[in-house]
Parts: sequence; structure tokens; C-alpha cells
Amino acid sequence: MKKCTVQTVADAVNRLAPRRLAEDWDNPGLLLGDPSAAVKKIFVCLDVLDDKISRAIELDAQLIVAHHPLIFHAIKNVRFDLPLGKKIAHLIKHDVAVFAAHTNLDTAAGGVNDVLAKKIGLTDVKPLGDDEIAMGRLGTLETPMTAAEFARHVKAALNADNVRLIDAGDFKISKVGLCGGAGADFIPKAKFFGAQAFVTGDVKYHEAQAAVESGIHVVDAGHFATEFPIVRELAAYLRDELRAFDVEVIEDTAGKDFFATV
Repeated sequence: MKKCTVQTVADAVNRLAPRRLAEDWDNPGLLLGDPSAAVKKIFVCLDVLDDKISRAIELDAQLIVAHHPLIFHAIKNVRFDLPLGKKIAHLIKHDVAVFAAHTNLDTAAGGVNDVLAKKIGLTDVKPLGDDEIAMGRLGTLETPMTAAEFARHVKAALNADNVRLIDAGDFKISKVGLCGGAGADFIPKAKFFGAQAFVTGDVKYHEAQAAVESGIHVVDAGHFATEFPIVRELAAYLRDELRAFDVEVIEDTAGKDFFATV
């Protein structure tokens, strides 16, 4: 079988989620490591956390592919007594590279938002808006639901610990907009294009107020629950895309939300 390198994997991810799809403020791509380094094992996860780094090292993985970038902004120091510097030092010491696909993977066909739409059972899924390329999605429920029924449905579909329902009134839902992660900015756009409900995470109080006033239900299922399903799908994609190479792809199955219901 052919030798796999960090660049081989980067090219595979870029075929799914081209860098040009990323938002201007984002920082996807190879964030740490040598593009020419050999890769025998890849660990796929949502966030590059300390326990995920330890798990990658335990697996003897040479590359972590994550959704959220390890490094977002320019850094002026790498201090081993601070969280980011500690991670970078640990990764370098164990020759583990890090690659991220973030908003480009949100927008990409088959990416975060298409996977989210599939998980909650939407049909006739298309980009949110008139453009062929958009971060959000719009789809249809096979059976119309009340707001409470839909909230329970989303909770079960995403295996979420809890969801927050913003109930905009007594009307059923058939058309649904969504954006995984922090997508509340897209609620007005979803309403404009006919959605009766919107699924996302990280909704703030005044965003909820505006949704109620404009007449659109919102289910805040959390940042984690709306994005974690991409981990399994991205790992499956890489296994298929790299099947001619001598490489093993392992996904994180132990990821959990930072928030807990008490």
C-alpha cells in the first residue's frame, strides 16, 4: 500500500471542505507539524483538548484531524505553564501534527450541517438562501410537529443531555432551518426563507426574544451536540478516501459537552 503523509490527509480533507469555503476570520488547515511527515494513524475529534491529545499519543497517532482549530489567533509566546502552550509542547514532544477543518467543513456539501440535517431527519435539504454555497441548511420534516414534539425529537436524534426550546407560538413545524455550533445569526434568514423552526446552539437571551417576536421556533441543542456527529462522518470519509494508503483512522467516541444539566 502507498505511504500516507500529513499532506496526503490534508489534501483529502481539502477535497471535502476546500479552504476557500472558510470564513475570513477562521484559521483552518495544518496548524502544527510537517506536511511531509509519515502518518500511520489518524485520530479524528471535535476539539484538541488535553485528553484528546493524550488519547492520540496512546494510540500512537501521528496526526489529529479536528473540527475546531487548536490555534485561532496569532500567538506571541508558547508558555508551557499556560493551556495552549502546554498542548503545543505535548504535541511537538510526541510528534503529533494537527489539522483542522472548521467553517469550511460547516459549509461544505456533506459537512457539519448536512450531517446535522440527516441526523434530525430532514428531507429536501438545500443551502439556506439563494446562493448555492451557504453555511446554513433548510429542509423539511416528513411529519409536521409541534414545537415541543420537535424539541424532544431533536434531543433524541442528537443524544443531547438537554435542549432549550424557544416557543414562538401555537403553530406546527414542517420547514426547518439549521446551523451547527453557534448559528443564531442565521435565525432571521431562516425565517425569511420560510422556516418555522431553527436548530443551532449558543442562543443568547435577546436572540431568543427576537425569534419569538418574528414568529420562529428555535431549538438550542448546544454547540457540542449539533457538531459532534461530524466526527464519525469525517472519520468514515477519510477511511474511504485513503483506502489505498497504509493508514488507520480512529474517531473519538468519548467526547462530551462542557455543559451538564444539574
